[in-house]
This record gives sequence, structure tokens and C-alpha cells, in this order.
Amino acid sequence: MSKQDILVTIGDAVITEADVDAFIANLPKEQQMYASNPQFRKQCEEQIISIHLYAKLGEELKLQETEQFQSIMANARRDILAQLAMAETLKDVTVTEDEVSSYYNENGNQFSKGETVNAKHILVAEEEKCSEILESIVSGKTEFEAAAKEFSTCPSGAQGGDLGEFGRGQMVPEFEQAAFEAEIGHVVGPVKTQFGYHLIKVEKRTEAQVLPFDQVKDKIKMNLLQQKQNQVYLEKAEELRGKYVK
Repeated sequence: MSKQDILVTIGDAVITEADVDAFIANLPKEQQMYASNPQFRKQCEEQIISIHLYAKLGEELKLQETEQFQSIMANARRDILAQLAMAETLKDVTVTEDEVSSYYNENGNQFSKGETVNAKHILVAEEEKCSEILESIVSGKTEFEAAAKEFSTCPSGAQGGDLGEFGRGQMVPEFEQAAFEAEIGHVVGPVKTQFGYHLIKVEKRTEAQVLPFDQVKDKIKMNLLQQKQNQVYLEKAEELRGKYVK
């Protein structure tokens, strides 16, 4: 260890840059993104130092001799042993490519994706206003997206009315029927729903499909692994219950 790596020495403890790296690695992922920020690293360093300083205070107060300390240590020892034993029990559990492939072939219905459309809409309260906007769009006086930003009462208006991709069952029936029957690029409406009157512009339609194996194989493998690990965990727990429970 070079002297340049050492940040501070507290008693017998030496705090290094590597300790800061390890501290950051154990933080939530949304905080780890700041690892290269000097100010953030300094805050982490100060936290590590504070922990060591308070640990030294605990030694001076002889808190390690209290019943509370002994109880906490006993529980920590038990939990660590349990975690290591679980890891040892599950270390050889694997899922083969053949198992993943077989599951995909035997459960194709789980990987089907229904028909979807990508659409934009304009929502207003009155049918007459909706018809006026439609006439303006059809005549070329205004673009659909500009009209959505100006007139639509739906929050999607700020994005030119864009609703993104949706499938059947996600919209109210009247809206869904009009959207899935519309020609791509054509503006349809007014369409009345419980929310008001809509103009709808479908930009893309994706037919129903079965998701390809390469797209879902990692998820299948993870699910199968979790199932296997859970089975091994339960079987081992039952074995240990018979061995240790009196």
C-alpha cells in the first residue's frame, strides 16, 4: 500500500481510497453514479472516518463489554453464518440452455404480444370545437401536433398528443375501437368518450406476435433459476428441521 493511497490513520485503522471505493460500491445504484464527483467522494470519506471515530469512542466507553453489544454480535454472527450457508447450499444450482429452450417451446402463450398501435390524440370538451380543429388539420391550416399543444385538455397535449404504444384493453372502448380501426396517418373523429371528444391519429400498428426466443431467454433463465433455488432452499430447510429441531 503506497502512502498516496492512505487518507487517514485512526489508531490502528488505516483508511484508504480503496475503502472509499468499497463504501460507494455498497450504496444504492442511484447514488453510485456520483462516484467520480470529488465532493461526493469526500462526503463518503467523512462518513467512514466518523464511523471509525465513534467506534474508538465505543471502545473507550467499554461498550463491547455490555450485554447489548454481546447480543448484537451474536445475532450478527448467526445472520452471517446463515447467509454463507445459504450461498453454499445454492452455489451448484444451475439452469441449462436446453431447459430454457424447452420452457420457451412449451409455454409459448406466455410470450405472445397482442396487436398494438402508436397514436396521438386531441381531447376537447365540445364536439363543435373538435370538428373545427379537425377541419383546420385536414385543410392544412395547422398540424396535428401543434393543435394538440394548443387545444388538447389531456396532459399528452404537451407532447403533441403522443400516447405512445398501447394494446387492447388499455383505453376506453370507444377510443380503442376507433384507434384500432383507423388508417395509419389519417385523423379520425370526433370520437366521443366519457372524457370528451377526441381526434385520433394512428402512426404505427404492430400485429400480434410471439416474442422471439433471444428477447426473452435471459428472463426465462432467471425465473427458472429462482424456482430451482427456492426448491433446493425449501428441501434443505426441511432436512435441517429434522436434524436440529427437537
